[in-house]
Amino acid sequence: MTAIARITLLSVVLGLSACAVHRPPEPQTPPPIPPSQPSPTPSTSPAPGKPAIPAKPAKPLPRTSASFAPPPGGNSHWDPKLGVYVLDDQPNTFYRQRTYYRWDNGWSRSISPKGPWEETDIHGVPGGLGRQFGQ
Repeated sequence: MTAIARITLLSVVLGLSACAVHRPPEPQTPPPIPPSQPSPTPSTSPAPGKPAIPAKPAKPLPRTSASFAPPPGGNSHWDPKLGVYVLDDQPNTFYRQRTYYRWDNGWSRSISPKGPWEETDIHGVPGGLGRQFGQ
């Protein structure tokens, strides 16, 4: 096969594989209770012999992004609202795509969390950071 034919065939196969989506199962509703029977009241205590299942906490923030690699060697977490990694041990310092951003009454950026820092404006930082800091 020629290279163009191989690339075309591969593109078609990948494109069609993205279309293979499974529908989730339909939720089943419990049968209705006849009107002659009183409706059950929910109990706040667990049934005897069954351990209590704690309520699920609010969805935790992801530690990493699906699109951007975390900063090398630093403690950080991904903030989806800001669209950057937030460095845990340096206040108002962020990271995305091999660049660190710092807010200190104005924006600066660097390729290292220790600097040297160069000043930048709102156009030099990811959009979520600019919206968060009201610039």
